[in-house]
Amino acid sequence: MYVGRTSEVILKMTAFDTFYNDLHELVDKHEKNNTPLKVEKDLEADIVKIFGDNVTALARAKNGLNDVTELAYATAEHHPYWNLLYNCSEIANIVLEKWKSELSKKDASDIEWSIKELKQSLEKISEKINDPVI
Repeated sequence: MYVGRTSEVILKMTAFDTFYNDLHELVDKHEKNNTPLKVEKDLEADIVKIFGDNVTALARAKNGLNDVTELAYATAEHHPYWNLLYNCSEIANIVLEKWKSELSKKDASDIEWSIKELKQSLEKISEKINDPVI
């Protein structure tokens, strides 16, 4: 019976799992040569991120936001929440780009426009909600 469970575990190992194991060995090799790396993984979603020693929180935020923005662009109008996601990501992109400097009047105007779009989108979504607010 125990052998059966072991076989099931082995069968569930994917090509990505194999890749991750090989990658982990490579990372270990480089860390032994004093190349500090940070690896974040979400193996259920087949995601591995590798960050170098000098990565900043701002760089990581911009990188993560790129994924959100990609989803917003790829989803387009096919999802009822796309406009919420799109405008939130647009605001966040403006803010992160100007993180170490000043927002311009155009930036503030673009943010204000996105906020209006968010409000309109939320109103449309709220109209479709049948659940009473308690």
